[in-house]
Amino acid sequence: MKTKTEKMEMICIVCPLGCKLEASQDEDGRIQVTGFRCPKGSEYARREISDPRRILMMVVRVRGGHLPVVSVKTAEPIPKNVLRDAVAAVSEIEISAPVKAGDLIVNDLLGTGVPVVATNNIRKIEA
Repeated sequence: MKTKTEKMEMICIVCPLGCKLEASQDEDGRIQVTGFRCPKGSEYARREISDPRRILMMVVRVRGGHLPVVSVKTAEPIPKNVLRDAVAAVSEIEISAPVKAGDLIVNDLLGTGVPVVATNNIRKIEA
């Protein structure tokens, strides 16, 4: 019986070498990686095929600030399959000035356990 295999080609972004990787996972969950020139490439490909994650960077509306929005990001990567819902959820947020870089904007984004934090300062303007 032939085993079904999922294959992915990717460029490693972990170090400056930019290795062209090929990763495959068989039905038993075994992952094979080729093309890496350092151990980081193999680890990157294994994560990409088994549990891809991304940092989400966006802006959030700010009331009463010297700028109308503040940049925000997830404190760590979130599962790639929830990015679309995460974008929708964060786009609905509006906060009040002042905002400081590092301020907690969302404690737990969509049940991932990952917070969203501000990455810039927004001063409050007096009306």
